[in-house]
Amino acid sequence: MTGGFVGFAVRRILAAVPTLFGVTLIVFFMVRMLPGDPARLLAGLNATEDEVSRIRVQLGLTRPVPVQYEIFIANLVHGNLGQSVVTQAPVSYEIGTRLPATALLAATATVISVAVGVASGIVVSTRQYTATDYLVTVLALAGISIPVFWGGLMLMVVFSVGLHLLPAGGDNAPSSLILPSVALSAFALATIERQTRSSMLETLHQDYIRTARAKGLGGRVVVYRHALRNALIPVITVAGLQSATLLGGAILTERTFSWPGIGTLLVNAIQARDYPIIQGVVLLFAVTFLVVNLVVDILYGYIDPRIRYG
Repeated sequence: MTGGFVGFAVRRILAAVPTLFGVTLIVFFMVRMLPGDPARLLAGLNATEDEVSRIRVQLGLTRPVPVQYEIFIANLVHGNLGQSVVTQAPVSYEIGTRLPATALLAATATVISVAVGVASGIVVSTRQYTATDYLVTVLALAGISIPVFWGGLMLMVVFSVGLHLLPAGGDNAPSSLILPSVALSAFALATIERQTRSSMLETLHQDYIRTARAKGLGGRVVVYRHALRNALIPVITVAGLQSATLLGGAILTERTFSWPGIGTLLVNAIQARDYPIIQGVVLLFAVTFLVVNLVVDILYGYIDPRIRYG
């Protein structure tokens, strides 16, 4: 059993390598499709053409695009993401200083969305067509429908401006994490809750569940020992995808709450046409999404042996 699972995991990891190469290709060329000339932006509107040309040579923009990509891959293999054209600091340093704040925000939102989403989905699946079920369904629809920036603004209006309970932005105190993490987790929480409810309802109507109840097993034993594990596979899929999406969703949340993370860094880099920073941040988001999907695939094989041998 262990050998089969290890082989399954290795195959999934090897299959992710071409995808990672494709990600670097897409990120590199999409960044260069952005409008505007970074050399002109750095030099200023009053700079001469000679000054702009000199900066363009320094940035390597005069070389053919395939050559630029070869240099990008060679540097990437050695862990070199280049230097910011604005601050002249290494991209890895710029990202490293902002990553802890974004990681903390995304991790907190992930814990909230998975824990509350799965728990509420289980609860309402055992109380179908009750007032609790209808209330949670309405809240889930609201969570899916409300944009993260508008939800964040409403949270600030209520809890910061109105009640003066929580800070409206920044990261000066632990309490400043509450509002942005709640705003960021709303969509993922609602999606996970709906998937958990749907999967649990389908599982609870299976014949083996009826057999377990006919044998006199208690409701909690049937729900948590027999039904939940079989219902987890689609839930893990949604939870994994939503967890990866939270990192990208942190861009709007960080701007709304003035959170000093990677999202703020990316927006500033786009405005300044800072190609190395944009490449580094987008590549980080893409690789994170790829890794999360890889972990989800491996968890499939761990939870359900039929998948790894199928």
